[in-house]
Amino acid sequence: MTMHFDTPEYAARKARAIDAIKAENLDALLMFAPESQYWICGYDTFGFALFQCLVLTASGELHLLTRNPDLRQARLTSTLTEAQIHIWDDVEGMNPARDLADLLSDMGVSGRIGYEGQTAGLTDYNGQQLRALIPDLIEATEVIRDQRRIKSDAEVAMHRRAATLSDDALDAGITATHAGAFEGDVLAAMQGAVFKGGGDYAGNEFIIGSGEGALLCRYFSGRRHLDPSDQLTLEWSGAYARYHAAMMRTIVVGTPSDSHKRMHDACTEALDACETAIRPGNPMGDVFDAHARVFDKHGYGHARLKACGYGMGAIYNPIWVDFPMFHEGNPLLMRENQVFFLHMILMDSDSGDAMTLGHSVLVKPDGVERLSRHDTGLITR
Repeated sequence: MTMHFDTPEYAARKARAIDAIKAENLDALLMFAPESQYWICGYDTFGFALFQCLVLTASGELHLLTRNPDLRQARLTSTLTEAQIHIWDDVEGMNPARDLADLLSDMGVSGRIGYEGQTAGLTDYNGQQLRALIPDLIEATEVIRDQRRIKSDAEVAMHRRAATLSDDALDAGITATHAGAFEGDVLAAMQGAVFKGGGDYAGNEFIIGSGEGALLCRYFSGRRHLDPSDQLTLEWSGAYARYHAAMMRTIVVGTPSDSHKRMHDACTEALDACETAIRPGNPMGDVFDAHARVFDKHGYGHARLKACGYGMGAIYNPIWVDFPMFHEGNPLLMRENQVFFLHMILMDSDSGDAMTLGHSVLVKPDGVERLSRHDTGLITR
């Protein structure tokens, strides 16, 4: 088997999951989120793009329903035995939701059944098929998600390795950045550093944009060469055993303008304020408020975003965000051993200038630990 954690770790996770299911008065949970499946038994695949479900009962039974191409995937990457793996067939007119209903019947599962609906692992079409065959399902996405937020020591170690890969990627990206450089070479250097370090593809594309594209915080197709005076916004994450530790920087090519310097100063102050606001027991909304106060004080209310970060974890496509986000009024209390990505983003459409600064942090009893070895100084090339 290709396992990233030992047997006691998986056993502890399963025990926590069973307790959480019982606390919600559920008889079983239908896990469609690939993150849940990976967390509880190690099952690692992008087969969630099609119908697959991992069933956990309150009595501790664990069974997977998936397609034939993922049979060997489950054997190799998970703790599941052959008897716990069930296959639905690709035939015309197939309805895997029917296979799942039959599996639940064979397992003797009835009563209150929860399911994960807030995930890319369950499309609207499949969800409709599911609810038509298994009525009265209870939305229960938060049951496992809440358990995953608190990282074990073994998981923290994975985040640290991901952070090292993020730092390595930044080093490679800085080296590849100069006037006339091709954005594709910068991306290749950064992604290559992650792979050379034994890492994985991240949960979404590395984000890159220069010139006016530096004001975008999404990946888009099309590469350009950097001008003698330019700005290059990068957002990326090293990933190790699917665990992430995202970072973000805007690199100034040429002599930085006074505008870029002021924006960077504001980003640095905002990042410090956000880190100060992260304390176990405090609501996530406090972090957003700290970010907004600093940027508004500096006159950048028009250029800031409506969120300033989010949780990190072992995450699958389409995005590496482990919800929820740091947004206004978020009441969710932060807890020790959570990992967050903080991103300070200023996109000023009036001036055409961009500035970003971000890294991942671990929540400690009395604050945070920065997982990146890089400082927060303005990077110029």
